Amino acid sequence: MNYKGKRWKLLRERCLKRYDYKCHECLRYGRTSSGTVAHHIYPASLYPELEYDVNNLVALCEKCHDKMHDRHNDELTEAGKKLQVRFQHKIFLKK
Repeated sequence: MNYKGKRWKLLRERCLKRYDYKCHECLRYGRTSSGTVAHHIYPASLYPELEYDVNNLVALCEKCHDKMHDRHNDELTEAGKKLQVRFQHKIFLKK
């Protein structure tokens, strides 16, 4: 995944706008924080067909994004797996 490329930058911006630059997870709990990270719900490394699919992205704050990944091995945490379940219908059943 080229996170410095034009295609990614445009897609990231589209994702953040879609969520009004607010963290999706914080909003679920009545908090408001800036959504500055476009998070791949299904990791691009495991699902390359979804790496540029805006439906596979959600805006998160840094703190919530860190909760989605184990930074030692870059695997999804339980919170990341739960997010996948909540978004599964939007990604795989969108047709």
